Amino acid sequence: MTRRTENPAPRVQLKILDPRLQAWGFPRYGSPLAAGLDLHACLDQAVILKPQASALLISAGFAFRIGDPEWCGLVVPRSGLGHGRGLVLGNAIGVIDADYEGPCLISAWNRNPPSHEAGEGDIVIRPGDRIAQLVLTRVARPEFDIVTIFAAPTPRGAGGFGSTGVGPACQGGTTGAKAKS
Repeated sequence: MTRRTENPAPRVQLKILDPRLQAWGFPRYGSPLAAGLDLHACLDQAVILKPQASALLISAGFAFRIGDPEWCGLVVPRSGLGHGRGLVLGNAIGVIDADYEGPCLISAWNRNPPSHEAGEGDIVIRPGDRIAQLVLTRVARPEFDIVTIFAAPTPRGAGGFGSTGVGPACQGGTTGAKAKS
């Protein structure tokens, strides 16, 4: 595996708040090339998330400080839990700024539809379950030029939601692929 050296990832200070984390293998990525660091539910006992109930803040058992303003942390759902079981984040994505030093929390929410059958759609989270992941990514902090009109109009203009269509052959769209020569 090759690592970029021109802009290496920052050294992140990590403070373990729950000693069980290390027994659970934290910090650990799910595979050698995984982008996200698995986050464990640091609970004293199992909790049941009812369908569509309020989100529950669950400790990830650690605090960290990135310290470099060109980086941030993103707490994101684990794909299998979100797609297969309905466990998503109550805030969609949690953004952790480089200067934050508090505990890492996971906003767990059960998106399953309510049911008339008792327990149907419930999600049980047990102590140590890996329920989310932390991705560190670069942040662009541009300088802004305040204008009253944009310098050069684009073909899309102010077209917003739905303006580029949903079909396979959108007008004026681009595939993002580069032509081979």
